Amino acid sequence: MRRGGVRPVMVVIHYTGMDSAEAALDRLCDPAAEVSAHYLIAASGAVFALVPEAMRAWHAGAGRWGSVTDVNSASIGIELANTGRTPYAAAQMRALEQLLAGVMARHGIAPERVIGHSDMAPLRKADPGARFDWLRLARQRLSVWPDPRGAVPAPDAAAFDAAAVTFGYDPDIAHDTRLAAFRLRFRPWAAGPVGSADMATITDLARRYPAL
Repeated sequence: MRRGGVRPVMVVIHYTGMDSAEAALDRLCDPAAEVSAHYLIAASGAVFALVPEAMRAWHAGAGRWGSVTDVNSASIGIELANTGRTPYAAAQMRALEQLLAGVMARHGIAPERVIGHSDMAPLRKADPGARFDWLRLARQRLSVWPDPRGAVPAPDAAAFDAAAVTFGYDPDIAHDTRLAAFRLRFRPWAAGPVGSADMATITDLARRYPAL
């Protein structure tokens, strides 16, 4: 059961990092593995319901998003069968969109509360990775995407960190780790120190979508 009757307030999206959905299914259903998720979606679009939404799954591990430090107890976990090296299949994305829409409606989860594993555990995880299409989800109000307007703040590492923490990233991790996690999701091909595009993006996200 969920700890203390906590209701899910977010969704965490993962990739399995395995060669097939069948291999991932075997692992997620193996009690010895001590890992689970509420759903697994194959590349074909087949959806496997593994843990009831009313129950806690072991999908997130250590990490945090905003003030939530026990993410397992406060989230729905969705695994996508993907190695992390290839684009996500169209059928898989369509199935994810349908599943997400239902989960969000059932639990009143806002688009900004749909995050990646790399957002809440950037020291350990990179999924769903640079090839995941966050913009596609945002266009359907299933996640968020920046729309910066107006004056762009000058590049500044401290100002970037403050805005990133407001958006939800862990305040207790190093700047470089936080910047890498942010870029993996919103600017996956960017490199180097904080730039104007980073500042415009994170400032807009923090203004419109402050964390829990």
